[in-house]
Amino acid sequence: MKTRHTHLIRQEAARLGFAFVGIARAERLDEEATRLEQWLQADMNGKMQYMENHFEKRVDPTKLVEGAKSVITLMYNYYTDREQSDPAAPKLSKYAYGKDYHYVIKHKLKDLLHFIREEIGEVDGRCFVDSAPVLERDWAKRSGVGWVGRNTLLIHPKAGSYYFLAELILDLDLVYDHPIKDYCGTCTRCIEACPTDAIAPAGYLVDGSKCISYFTIELREALPEEYRGRFENWMFGCDICQEVCPWNRFAKPHEEEAFEPHPDLLEMSKEEWYELTEEVFREVFRGSAVKRTKYAGLKRNIAFLRE
Repeated sequence: MKTRHTHLIRQEAARLGFAFVGIARAERLDEEATRLEQWLQADMNGKMQYMENHFEKRVDPTKLVEGAKSVITLMYNYYTDREQSDPAAPKLSKYAYGKDYHYVIKHKLKDLLHFIREEIGEVDGRCFVDSAPVLERDWAKRSGVGWVGRNTLLIHPKAGSYYFLAELILDLDLVYDHPIKDYCGTCTRCIEACPTDAIAPAGYLVDGSKCISYFTIELREALPEEYRGRFENWMFGCDICQEVCPWNRFAKPHEEEAFEPHPDLLEMSKEEWYELTEEVFREVFRGSAVKRTKYAGLKRNIAFLRE
């Protein structure tokens, strides 16, 4: 039955548009818990206090779903080769071009969970898309859909890293996958390319409080002066450590209509971004993840690049 159930889930996930699926046994992440504790003690979470909350839930899936037996990791492609037409315009991360991925993927996950209950029976489970205390990259690594690279992003050996990660935690026994080898080798391109030195000299550790994505999305207060001139024109998020990663030569454009940008987004000039009004912000970023930083936050980021 385990094999049949696993096959059914993989088949339906593929039909829903998930590119890769990996399954790991639901158990406490002891080694990862120690690493997370050290990261928090070193204040690498910056002002992201929420990272300190629900510690046991983060490292133990049975605290999220009672009797959990399997953690399914699903990868959803967001890569696009489309770029902003003005090379001098402030930049935003590719993942934020289209509709907010939280809603797009959560909807698909709920459909998958509904399918599981229809086809397999009474299964207790929950869906997660970057919105709850789940160590998604650690689960992805355990389930063999990639390795965690020096830039701490999940890298698939045939597809790169431009993927959203999502999880289903179920009280259902399935056939489990195994971790794969780390293929970063001696490459240190991401470390050398990071303009704020957020990645540790040996890699595999990112100081969140130095990351451009943290500054432009998470930080609510004034941007620190010592980082002025080091953002390389990023106004929301940052893709530098993905852009330089050799494994992303395998990235292929997504086929998700919801991730297509607003018609005006890629055409806006540097001057238009500098003069951005709240009305244009609302129109261009309707239903977008960029709403998280709000109009005032994006204006703050743009001003920081400008001065």
